[in-house]
Amino acid sequence: MSADLVIKNLHVSVEGQEILKGLDLEINKGEVHAIMGPNGSGKSTLANTLMGHPAYEVTEGEIWFKGQNIVKLSPDQRSRLGLFLAFQYPSTIPGVSAASFLRTAVNARRGQLDASGNGNRKGESISMREFRQLLKEKMAMLKMESSFAGRYVNDGFSGGEKKRMEILQMAMLQPEIAILDETDSGLDIDALRIVSEGVNQLLSPNLGVLVITHYQRILNYIKPEYIHILVNGRIVMSGGPELALKLEETGYDWVKEAVAGG
Repeated sequence: MSADLVIKNLHVSVEGQEILKGLDLEINKGEVHAIMGPNGSGKSTLANTLMGHPAYEVTEGEIWFKGQNIVKLSPDQRSRLGLFLAFQYPSTIPGVSAASFLRTAVNARRGQLDASGNGNRKGESISMREFRQLLKEKMAMLKMESSFAGRYVNDGFSGGEKKRMEILQMAMLQPEIAILDETDSGLDIDALRIVSEGVNQLLSPNLGVLVITHYQRILNYIKPEYIHILVNGRIVMSGGPELALKLEETGYDWVKEAVAGG
């Protein structure tokens, strides 16, 4: 049986420059994978491509999720299918409260897809009572103050608060595959621990997680079973958690030498 998310020979260009050059990866629900690599290796390109960012052109290859090739689907269609991306640099939305934003997102996520991949809006909207209960439950789980829900999305938020808002969205939308794009970026050690604890609370057999990171430190808190090293647009090495520890100690030079020698 094939994996829940299957990436085959993925080639991606940005503004005419090829960034991903034949990437292969498989992820199942219930698994935690981490992709590590030096700056410029294509980590964030992979994250944005998986979610359907229009600036990232798939020139070759396939992305299979839940039995269909999603390369041609829009970001909202991918979200309805059960993909989620936590951004490295979350956007600010002044004038829109977190609660209002989240209720709109939950209702959009509940919209069903027809055979062509288009949303047909047959899903039932969440009632205000059900939404408030769900939001209260998830915020408590993530140890967030109730006042957070009334604040404008990421407006005046600290780096840690922005990342916690991303994890709250993940908790509310209940995806099947979640991609965390350098969630540790810009966080001090306390904020990193709080955000990581939130992710760990959400781990279940119904959720697969792909952690994209440059450093090993977030992997001290979110513990992956599989580590993949991305260099020059390809996954060149995979292994267990010990691989991340070796990278922390020695850097990426030995990987590049091994690839060049192979």
